[in-house]
Amino acid sequence: MANTGERTRDRTLAGSVRTNRRRSALWGVSLLFGLLASAVLAVGIGPVTISPGTILQVVSHHFGAPIGAPVPRSDETIVWNVRIPRVLLGAAVGAGLALCGAALQAMVRNVLADPYILGISGGASTGAAGAILFGLGAGVGQYALPLSAFLGALAASLVVFFVSRTGGRVTSLRLLLSGVAVGYALSAATSFLIFASDSAEGSRSVMFWLLGSLGLARWDVVLVSVIAVVAVTLAILMVNGRRLDAIAAGDETAVTLGVSPARTRVWMLVVVALCTGAVVAAAGAIGFVGLVIPHLARRLVGSVHSRMLPVSALLGAVFLIWADALARTVMQPRELPIGILTAVVGAPFLLILVRRMYARRP
Repeated sequence: MANTGERTRDRTLAGSVRTNRRRSALWGVSLLFGLLASAVLAVGIGPVTISPGTILQVVSHHFGAPIGAPVPRSDETIVWNVRIPRVLLGAAVGAGLALCGAALQAMVRNVLADPYILGISGGASTGAAGAILFGLGAGVGQYALPLSAFLGALAASLVVFFVSRTGGRVTSLRLLLSGVAVGYALSAATSFLIFASDSAEGSRSVMFWLLGSLGLARWDVVLVSVIAVVAVTLAILMVNGRRLDAIAAGDETAVTLGVSPARTRVWMLVVVALCTGAVVAAAGAIGFVGLVIPHLARRLVGSVHSRMLPVSALLGAVFLIWADALARTVMQPRELPIGILTAVVGAPFLLILVRRMYARRP
């Protein structure tokens, strides 16, 4: 009788696993098609509306297999040189922030964590403010802003790592508190740079960059680097999905499963820091994506990271593509900083999440 009950439970568990896998695959395929459709539609949205057929003609021409009649030079310039790079950057940034948020929430076991909890955004902002206001990195020309922001983000992540590392170990609590402290300090440093600058135009540029923008997207090293970094980050996190599952269950559980929590946190911190630094350097400080998207992904496919991470990446990419499309059209001819729109979505979500957390407590 006992063996029969065990076999029944095993079959039920196996059926549940198969169902979850099918659901995850279905959501993954649906979101992939949604991403492709969103990209095409977003490229056509703007002061000059361009049809999907024209977009296809432009893309086919640049890949050496022209379709249909030649496209006017103005439309080709808008599609290929302005909008496609912008949409690609938006997809990469949204996917990267969502991946980093998912990894951080597992690392620190805190549902309120996002990429900015480590102070990396503050470091990137300080570096960017130095480049815009005081010409830091002017020797590298157009890459001065992204390079300075990336170096600032990298420096911030190193400071957080060394501050949180005590006795050769990095715990989730020390990591969280160190990130908050470093973030506040760097935010103050950025404000001081703005205050110390004599350039009103430069100060406005810094403030706009702090709220996030995809306006700098071009076919250059920065765009290619961001896409490559996000792709590598997804691959690394997928390979380490079981380790993230173990850490999310608790340090004692992780040790029982043969996973070193301290070593895994250090390794994941480096990966998250590099990815966040790259996307923030390219697009500015776009908040709440890393907080909101992982929660939505868990609602769709569960908390197993091997299934949740790709769904998070696709959701983040789709979300930021449409946020950017709205940002550049809602107040034409002016462009609204994309961080304002993500905050409009993220802030109420955060309040609801906090309320539910405290409502569950006795």
